[in-house]
Amino acid sequence: MNFLRGVMGGQSAGPQHTEAETIQKLCDRVASSTLLDDRRNAVRALKSLSKKYRLEVGIQAMEHLIHVLQTDRSDSEIIGYALDTLYNIISNDEEEEVEENSTRQSEDLGSQFTEIFIKQQENVTLLLSLLEEFDFHVRWPGVKLLTSLLKQLGPQVQQIILVSPMGVSRLMDLLADSREVIRNDGVLLLQALTRSNGAIQKIVAFENAFERLLDIITEEGNSDGGIVVEDCLILLQNLLKNNNSNQNFFKEGSYIQRMKPWFEVGDENSGWSAQKVTNLHLMLQLVRVLVSPNNPPGATSSCQKAMFQCGLLQQLCTILMATGVPADILTETINTVSEVIRGCQVNQDYFASVNAPSNPPRPAIVVLLMSMVNERQPFVLRCAVLYCFQCFLYKNQKGQGEIVSTLLPSTIDATGNSVSAGQLLCGGLFSTDSLSNWCAAVALAHALQENATQKEQLLRVQLATSIGNPPVSLLQQCTNILSQGSKIQTRVGLLMLLCTWLSNCPIAVTHFLHNSANVPFLTGQIAENLGEEEQLVQGLCALLLGISIYFNDNSLESYMKEKLKQLIEKRIGKENFIEKLGFISKHELYSRASQKPQPNFPSPEYMIFDHEFTKLVKELEGVITKAIYKSSEEDKKEEEVKKTLEQHDSIVTHYKNMIREQDLQLEELKQQISTLKCQNEQLQTAVTQQVSQIQQHKDQYNLLKVQLGKDNQHQVSYSDGAQMNGIQTEEVGRLREEIEELKSNQELLQSQLAEKDSFIENLKSSQPSPGTNEQSSATASARDSEQIAELKQELATLKSQLNSQSSEITKLQTEKQELLQKTEAFAKSVPVPGESETVIATKTTDVEGRLSALLQETKELKNEIKALSEERTAIKEQLDSSNSTIAILQNEKNKLEVDIADSKKEQDDLLVLLADQDQKIFSLKNKLKELGHPVEEEDELESGDQDDEDDEDEDDSKEQGHI
Repeated sequence: MNFLRGVMGGQSAGPQHTEAETIQKLCDRVASSTLLDDRRNAVRALKSLSKKYRLEVGIQAMEHLIHVLQTDRSDSEIIGYALDTLYNIISNDEEEEVEENSTRQSEDLGSQFTEIFIKQQENVTLLLSLLEEFDFHVRWPGVKLLTSLLKQLGPQVQQIILVSPMGVSRLMDLLADSREVIRNDGVLLLQALTRSNGAIQKIVAFENAFERLLDIITEEGNSDGGIVVEDCLILLQNLLKNNNSNQNFFKEGSYIQRMKPWFEVGDENSGWSAQKVTNLHLMLQLVRVLVSPNNPPGATSSCQKAMFQCGLLQQLCTILMATGVPADILTETINTVSEVIRGCQVNQDYFASVNAPSNPPRPAIVVLLMSMVNERQPFVLRCAVLYCFQCFLYKNQKGQGEIVSTLLPSTIDATGNSVSAGQLLCGGLFSTDSLSNWCAAVALAHALQENATQKEQLLRVQLATSIGNPPVSLLQQCTNILSQGSKIQTRVGLLMLLCTWLSNCPIAVTHFLHNSANVPFLTGQIAENLGEEEQLVQGLCALLLGISIYFNDNSLESYMKEKLKQLIEKRIGKENFIEKLGFISKHELYSRASQKPQPNFPSPEYMIFDHEFTKLVKELEGVITKAIYKSSEEDKKEEEVKKTLEQHDSIVTHYKNMIREQDLQLEELKQQISTLKCQNEQLQTAVTQQVSQIQQHKDQYNLLKVQLGKDNQHQVSYSDGAQMNGIQTEEVGRLREEIEELKSNQELLQSQLAEKDSFIENLKSSQPSPGTNEQSSATASARDSEQIAELKQELATLKSQLNSQSSEITKLQTEKQELLQKTEAFAKSVPVPGESETVIATKTTDVEGRLSALLQETKELKNEIKALSEERTAIKEQLDSSNSTIAILQNEKNKLEVDIADSKKEQDDLLVLLADQDQKIFSLKNKLKELGHPVEEEDELESGDQDDEDDEDEDDSKEQGHI
């Protein structure tokens, strides 16, 4: 401090010490002083001088300050002073006492110092590394300095940060700083960093920026938050606007669902602060960024569906129908709802069901239309309502039909208690306010856009002009108002409505030409030499007359195509007619309206053209010009070619539908084949288990037979006989257990055979019906026949195994009988001499007891063998039934193969016929080209695609046949 006072005191001591000399001394001290305190004091003095003497400090001290940043990183205080000084030099935000004439010079000064600083890219990299310091006195000045650099020379600094390793990632850490000042300035830094740079926007988005920003908005209170919420919303717009990758990431991350709480403002009459209005306005704009018509259609559609599913659209409609909402928020909400429902059928249907909280409840569409045709409403609000109505009807034929139906006589409420959308449109169409006329005409034209059915239905509308006079049609009333010479805006609106109505609708053209006053009026308007203001009306009249020629079906003899062309040539002249037609696309407001769908005009005088109408003009201007110069013979040839093409197109469409149906049948058959494969695998597994069980039965039987043979060899002496009795009792018990096992195994066999029978029944029921005419059917039939043959072979094997088992059981029964006879013979044998009668009696009693037990057990074994024999007979009957079922299925398979062969032959004939039709179409198109008629390449592509599909179907059938 003593050093600083000395310097400043020296500065005022005499005139020889100027500011430049003081700054030079401070810079020398920064560069040469060895004490850190001296350098720190010198940098602090430079900071205090940098605001007032910006140029001098910047020229002399910038290099030294950068050197301090490189060498004195260990001292956070001097680093903070150096960063603050550089910020004061580069920034234009805090200029003091700057005169108006020097403002531009000051801005240039900041840009020049920025250019000097970033000339060495290492300086920006050094600044990024300093931002990693957690010290507040280093991090905060660093954030401000980098933000100022981005404001001065954004693209250059962005490129340096982009190529710097982990440059963007370091800056993303600022959002997680616990100190709100640094976090908030970090948001401002990222705003400047992401402006107009798609690569950095993607990196920031994938660094979890969406999650952090939405958390900050929630913490700050959503729409009730302060300026921090505003800054976060601006940063979100930078990340999402015109960036399809980030929009898709935002949608897939389920961040759209987190936007719903933003709009839970309730029905409040107060509490709308200026900051809340600003925040909500930015939130609505962010929703519009996601569903903008300029986005790819697929991305817009997915976002629209997500907004409906999470309830965001419902919340917006609540704000739309709420009371006390500021006018600008209401207008932006209408525009937002418009783009959320545009072209999305589900959202459009929901919007049609929304009712306003009135008594009685009225549809939201009716309430909005009442505002549109009310001349006392703000102009921007009326434009927003018109845009909402256009978006509701965009690609919505159902909604178009509902609007037109409110005009038809059968649906008009006779009591007059309720006002319909159609009545409001008619009221606006014929009111004294030209802006209401234009809006109603454009809205009604959108109800007819690309919908020939509603154009014909609108011809039925009748209007009561006055009491006692007969009603006139809506078409006639429109032409009557045109002939009365109303305002230009009214006439332009009505002419756009008539052009939209008559285009692609010959019946409407006939009704228009049926009024004999219409054609003379149009030719008179076109032929006159009027001022520049009337040239647009002349061009629209020429377009309407051209539409009446091009879409004329020659049903009126007095106004056939050729006669109308002759009339133009005599009264107007072809060249003059084409020149007047070109007035439309040359108008200065035409190109402005063609840029985007939203009707955004600075004032009502600029509301002349509609976006969809500019598309219609672009489409019809060329074809009308060609139609005017064509001769009658060329028209006749063109009509014949058109009719022929329509016939061929209908035939091709028929075959396309047929092939589409066959593809569906093919998919069904593939599913059936997969099901049969699974069932066949299960059956093979069951048969394998049965084979293993039968083998086990054979092994057990052989073992039992060997054991019984050994017992028969020991019946020689009394002692051997006594031992034999013991063995017999044991072996009989074993034999009983073996027979129990045989019985259980045969029951298992029987259940498995029942499963096979049910599987065969399933095969029979899932068999495709005769008449299936696809190559895959033949493949499926061949596979089914192979599967049935395998089943027959497996059943025959099982039958033979059961027969062998039955014979083995019979042998076992015989051997049991022989054993019983031997036992009875032994019981009757004579006792051995030498023993006492008491011992003999005791042995005899024991033998008789054993014999009775053996006889009882043998009897039980006979009963069990009898039951097994009956079960074997039942199994044989089931096998016979299965064989008969297989024979029936085989017959049905043979019939099905014959039907498939016939179907294949029929399909080959159809393909030959289709090839002939394509050849005819190709020759007719060549004729059209020779006649000068434009032929779209789409038809040829579709024909090529059709041939490719047929070839692919034939290849698939061949491959399946090989399989």
